[in-house]
Amino acid sequence: MSERPRCAPRLVVCGTDTDVGKTVVSALLVQGLGAWYWKPVQSGLEQGGDRAWLTTVLQLPLERQLPEAYAFQAAVSPHWAAEMEAQTIDPDRLVPPETNGHPLVIETAGGLHVPLNRHWLQIDQLERWQLPVVLVARSGLGTLNHTLLSLEALKRRSIPVLGLFLNGPLHADNPRTLERFGGVPVLAQMPRLDPLDAASLQDTWHRQELGPKFERLLL
Repeated sequence: MSERPRCAPRLVVCGTDTDVGKTVVSALLVQGLGAWYWKPVQSGLEQGGDRAWLTTVLQLPLERQLPEAYAFQAAVSPHWAAEMEAQTIDPDRLVPPETNGHPLVIETAGGLHVPLNRHWLQIDQLERWQLPVVLVARSGLGTLNHTLLSLEALKRRSIPVLGLFLNGPLHADNPRTLERFGGVPVLAQMPRLDPLDAASLQDTWHRQELGPKFERLLL
C-alpha cells in the first residue's frame, strides 16, 4: 500500500510587536523551506512594502510572491489604514492561497491584537486559520512580558505555536526563561545581520540548524 503524500507545510509568522523583524524571519523561512510568500494585509507602501523588500533580497521568482489581499498606503494599524482609503478589511477575503503543493509562509501585520477592522482582531484570523505559528520577538529587555503575554493569548485560543525567533543581541538568560515559562522552544537567536542578504540568511539557516528543526516540527 503506497503512502499518502504529505501536504505542503503552511505556517504563519507573527510578532510580539511591530518592527520586531518578522519580515527578516519570513525571508529566512521562505529561502530555507523553498516556500512561497504571502502577506495578506500590508500597511505602508512608501518603500514598496514587505513583499518588495523580501523579493529583492531573495531575488524571489514572481510565482513565489503572492499579491496581498489588501495593501494600503499609510503605515498605521490595518483597520485605520483601510478606513483612510474608504475600505473595510473583510476576513472572508483572507483565505490562504493555493501554492500547487509548495510550502507557504504567511506574514501578519504587527502584533496579535492588532485590529483588522472595528470588529475583528488579527488573532481572530489566526484562530480561524488554525495554522502553526512562528512567533518573532525582541531578544532584550521587555521581551519576557511581551512574549509570554503573546504565548498565553495563542494558547487560550488553541492556536499551535512551533517556537520562537529572538531578534537582536544575544541575551544570556531570556531564551531559557522564555522556554521555561512559555513552554515552547527558542528555534533561533538572530543578531543583526550585516550585510542582510540571501547569503547571510542562508548561513544563519545552517548555523542555527533550522533545516532539521523544521523537518521535525512540520512532520
